[in-house]
Amino acid sequence: MVRLTRAQMQERNRSRVLAAAREEFVERGFRDAKIDNIAERAELTRGAVYSNFPGKQALYFAVLAEEVERAPDPPYRDPGNSPRTALEEFARAWLARLPLATDSSGAARLGMDLIPEILAADRTRLPYAQLTHLDAIVLGLALERLHRTGTPAGRLVRVAETALTTLHGASQLAAAAPGFVEPFSVLRAVRQIADLDLDDRWDVPHLALVRPARPVDEPWSPPNATDALRDQPARLTGDGVIAILGLHRISAVEEAVRAAPPDADVTLALVSGAPDELAPLARLTVAELRADLRQSVPSSAWPRLQIVHDTRGLLASAAGVPAVSDATETAVAISAGRIVARAEGWGACHAAASDDGLTTGGAARD
Repeated sequence: MVRLTRAQMQERNRSRVLAAAREEFVERGFRDAKIDNIAERAELTRGAVYSNFPGKQALYFAVLAEEVERAPDPPYRDPGNSPRTALEEFARAWLARLPLATDSSGAARLGMDLIPEILAADRTRLPYAQLTHLDAIVLGLALERLHRTGTPAGRLVRVAETALTTLHGASQLAAAAPGFVEPFSVLRAVRQIADLDLDDRWDVPHLALVRPARPVDEPWSPPNATDALRDQPARLTGDGVIAILGLHRISAVEEAVRAAPPDADVTLALVSGAPDELAPLARLTVAELRADLRQSVPSSAWPRLQIVHDTRGLLASAAGVPAVSDATETAVAISAGRIVARAEGWGACHAAASDDGLTTGGAARD
């Protein structure tokens, strides 16, 4: 018999806990689920469950994240090249996940306790608010790239926010009032949102309040990482911006995308002071966004943004940020395989992305 290594044993136990927890949540719902029952289903001790997950809520988020991440990615679709059709197809993909009024199976209702659990405390509510902002930023940037050539597109993030508001409301009503939500009416309404004039524009951060990026000359040796938005290896060696943002500061990444040169990669490294508890929630949100985008937006229109779940802080450490929290806001500019600029605090993403060392390929530092 081949003996498993310690790491293999830990991974096997984690998988058994997740499978057992899914069965428990499906059968009993989140509130009535018991850690002791999960341990018994997994044929492990209660301590073994807690050695993998800090609590029942973190375990619930992890189960939901695994559910979405393990589902086969739908093939890319090309429903059209306009914000209207993209929003309609995005809504169609979103609504397809909702439980039907006639569906009483536990599996179909596995995620019904998600929002109540998020609302339970600021510890989860604040990160989820920022993750929802990230959804709107990514979707809005994609809609802008689909706008008709030759016409002014403007910023469409508020359009995306309004569409997400409608879809989140439909999700909650589908859970609270089965049969009330009429999916085809929601689809038509979301499609029309693309034509609304919401006076949306991008305001550059007040430069008097933004500290300029500091010129540096440091080695850049990034770890291997996955772009969770596309579920493929992240491109980290080319010129671009690495934004290391805690879960309370995610929306600042739009500053980097707007300010960076057109050919520069922008990478968002999501970090947290409590990754065991909150990283699964981030994984779930990004995985759902990826699935919906694949069914609504051609890959050519996806924004030039990568998202890395930097749970262990390896990418942050490579960028010279040894300690992270949910309030972390640091960005570095990469040029010719070196870190050429560094910025911290409010406006860091804008400062690093607009730094001369990035826009001139490092020539300004010579």
